[in-house]
Amino acid sequence: MKKTLTPTRLAFIGIVCGLLLVSALFAGCTQSTTSAPVTPAATTALVTAVSTPVASATTAVPTTVATTSTPAPTYTASQGNLVVYTAASLSGASKTIGSSFTAAYPGTTVAFDLDGTQALKTQVENGAYADVFISASNSYTNTLQKEGYFINNTIQKLATNYVIVILPASNPANIKSLTDLAKPGVKIAMAANTVPVGTATTAAINNLANSTYGQSWKNATISNVVSYETSEPAVAAKVALGEVDAGFVYQSTATAAASGTYQSLPIPTKDNYLQTYTIGILRESTNQAQAAWFEQYMLSSAGQNILNEYGFTSP
Repeated sequence: MKKTLTPTRLAFIGIVCGLLLVSALFAGCTQSTTSAPVTPAATTALVTAVSTPVASATTAVPTTVATTSTPAPTYTASQGNLVVYTAASLSGASKTIGSSFTAAYPGTTVAFDLDGTQALKTQVENGAYADVFISASNSYTNTLQKEGYFINNTIQKLATNYVIVILPASNPANIKSLTDLAKPGVKIAMAANTVPVGTATTAAINNLANSTYGQSWKNATISNVVSYETSEPAVAAKVALGEVDAGFVYQSTATAAASGTYQSLPIPTKDNYLQTYTIGILRESTNQAQAAWFEQYMLSSAGQNILNEYGFTSP
């Protein structure tokens, strides 16, 4: 028997379908991911976290990156303790100079760094510290001045020096005159041409050849050179130890040596090479006032007298 849908039944079915449709729509609208909704407060916190550098126990993130050059060496000032870079040919005079200066200026001391001027120049250029520089050659002073290492108005002529020939006290080669330097078998020491006394020696040999002894003498003398040293005292040491028969050094070295250490042969003034020493205060000095006292002392009659005692001459 076929059932007839009455108006009441149709209304009921419509209500049921409507409820089912609303339920389905509601379920679709409320389905989401597991993330919580982003609130304004959460957004602010997120921005702050991103913009603030995160520091850990081992790494700090800088806010800026600065590019800097290698810093210059720094030195701790030691007031009253002067470091004086000094040409090695003042080795004999340095002790007397130091003690006399300290007596004249109580509370000050002087440490001399004695070496070939070319070596001292290189040390300064490589950042070594000194208050005062005493050079045995104007060429090295001029170079350092051009490079900006000196307080320019402090550079002064300090002393002069001539070249001589020294022989061991026993004179085993029986050298009696400059002519004998060319004899076969004679062993000679001189400084390299990069050393001030080496330059002076070469000039003196050339002058002697041109004025008196001739080119053959010069060639034979140079052929007899068995050692080119890097400092003037090194030449003197070779002679004193008898390792060579003769050496070209400054007049001051022979004067400063103990009696009986050497015999010597003078080189005539007209053929000699007059070496000029200079003194100046370095720009990096942390003791510029005391350095000025030292320079003034060296240029005074007291300082000059000490230099004269050790064979130097006044400029």
